[in-house]
Formats: sequence, structure tokens, C-alpha cells
Amino acid sequence: MTDDTRHVAFICSKGDLDMAYPALVMGWAALGNGIDVTIFFTFWGMDMIRKSRIENLQIAPVGNTAMKMSMMGYKGNDNLGIPNFMGMLPGMTGIATKLMKDKMEELDVPPVSEYIEMLVDAGAKLYVCKMSVDMMDLDEGDFIDGVEGVVTAGDFMDMTEGAQIVFI
Repeated sequence: MTDDTRHVAFICSKGDLDMAYPALVMGWAALGNGIDVTIFFTFWGMDMIRKSRIENLQIAPVGNTAMKMSMMGYKGNDNLGIPNFMGMLPGMTGIATKLMKDKMEELDVPPVSEYIEMLVDAGAKLYVCKMSVDMMDLDEGDFIDGVEGVVTAGDFMDMTEGAQIVFI
């Protein structure tokens, strides 16, 4: 980076529906403020840009201590968490996922695939971790259009020198 333009780089390492949005929302805000954006997808974060997974991201209530009953439609005490045993019941991941998608739609939040398309169209650069691709026996054809390439962690560090790096 040789000019004075601010640059932010997000590292997306998780593929859950609730973990997809932080980088997308912050990346969109950064682009709107004239900040260059690079996103590096590694491990399960690659699900956000895999053709076979992008439309099937889920949110699992089991082990998610931050998930509250209010997300499940309960209008009482907002501090009441979902007991972990409930998250293990068959269908709870599907229910939690549907409720989150419904809420996002109600708020006019684009689905992950549309958000990523908006980011790419606005100039964000998307890269995939070579080590993760190799570990999971994937190749460039497994990823959506707009991904610029598969790069090593070292390449990513070189191309984002001087950037703010946000790990999600």
C-alpha cells in the first residue's frame, strides 16, 4: 500500500450465519467511507463463498451462550438464554436459522450471497486461504464469482501491509 487510502482487511474464519454478517456489514460501511476492503476466507469461513454452502449457512443454538429466548420469539426477559439441552433437540438449528433469516428479511438485510455481490461490485477484494483449500480438497471452481484467487497467508499479509486487520 503506497498511497494514503485507508485499508481494512477482514479475516473470516467461521461459517455460521451469525458470523457471516460482521465482516459484510463492516466491509460495506468501510467502502461507503472510502476505505479499501480486502476479505480473506479461511477454514469454515470459506463456507461464506463456497457455491455449495453460501445459501445454506445456519446458526446453531447449542453451545451459543449469547443466544437469547427473545430471538426465538419470547417477549419476556431478554436476559433469558436458551438452555443448551434445547439446542440439541432435532430441528432446533433449522428453527434458529429460519428465525434469524426472517428477522434479517424483516430488517431488509440482504442475504449473504447478495451482500457479497454488493461488496465485490463496490470494489472489495476477496481471497481464499490456500492452506484451508488444500486441507479441504477444494479448488478455485468451488467458490463463487468475485473471488480474486487462492493465496497463502504470507501473500495475504504482503497485500494488506499497513491495513487494519479484523479477525472474525
